[in-house]
Amino acid sequence: MDIAIITGSAGLIGAEAVRFFAEKGFKIIGIDNNMRKEFFGEEASTDWQRKQLEEQIPNYKHYSIDIRDTEDVFKIFNEYASDIKLIVHSAAQPSHDWAAKDPFKDFTVNANGTLVMLEATRKYAPNAVFIFTSTNKVYGDTPNYLPLVELDKRWEISETHSFYKYGIDETMSIDNTKHSLFGASKVAADVVVQEYGKYFGMKTGIFRGGCLTGPGHSGTALHGFLAYLMKCAINGNQYNIFGYKGKQVRDNIHSFDLVNMFWHFYQKPRQGEVYNAGGSRHSNCSMAEAIDICEKLTGKKMNVKYEEANRIGDHIWYVSDVRKFQNHFPDWSYKYNLDDILTQIHDALSKRA
Repeated sequence: MDIAIITGSAGLIGAEAVRFFAEKGFKIIGIDNNMRKEFFGEEASTDWQRKQLEEQIPNYKHYSIDIRDTEDVFKIFNEYASDIKLIVHSAAQPSHDWAAKDPFKDFTVNANGTLVMLEATRKYAPNAVFIFTSTNKVYGDTPNYLPLVELDKRWEISETHSFYKYGIDETMSIDNTKHSLFGASKVAADVVVQEYGKYFGMKTGIFRGGCLTGPGHSGTALHGFLAYLMKCAINGNQYNIFGYKGKQVRDNIHSFDLVNMFWHFYQKPRQGEVYNAGGSRHSNCSMAEAIDICEKLTGKKMNVKYEEANRIGDHIWYVSDVRKFQNHFPDWSYKYNLDDILTQIHDALSKRA
């Protein structure tokens, strides 16, 4: 049986990938040691998701190991070497603010851990497809220097700059910009995945995500925009907005739609290819607009506090231009829009409450 190794397998993207590729007939080897709980506390634990996967997916095997542990990772790859066809590497430390608290752990998880996974693939499964979940934060705060106009509920790109009509594409520089330490560690990982494709000829794909979201997200204050926003809308806890008048814009892609991108890439892989992967013009919103939708779904006024100071390096407006991927894989399309996503998150959180 073909094997897919999925890191961060109990997280949002990892768990979606487990279910998706299990349905495609893969045996799934999941690697996840629930570091999300260490990063963000009990409310962010992914243990509930791991239990669901073990109960619901017959061809799923879980390993609670650290991706930085070369010996343990190599041992798994060695055991399954001849059958490994796909690696989906979605394990990460995902927060700007947390990275500044512990730069060593952030960098070793995001950069060193990725290097361990790449070397294991090169050594034991060099013909496998390697997919890396990168981030739009590799562009740093460069998007903030685009010409923006302030509208009633959001910031938007100026009509005078038609180049960005569809969003930000892969030609934007990732150099000479303020990334945050998290963004810097992801740049290191992003570039090394590219290099293993271009230098070693491996089949590697880099997906620079916008806001990755969906009902499987264990949202918390430091990570998980829509999931945490909806959690506050349901339980009445205070939600803090940092700067930009609450009009900052994010594009949001459902975890299924992102994993479906992985599937299309797997079938026709390339070497060291980079794709922006977000909700694009199909699915995006400002914080103010998202709050309006949450209040409509819950029927309750949200408890919101505004702070003038923005987070360092935070994007004012970010919408992904996904046309490069669509040109390479014209059969791919979105399944879920913003209303679908928030309704699913609302329903899932209400059940788990």
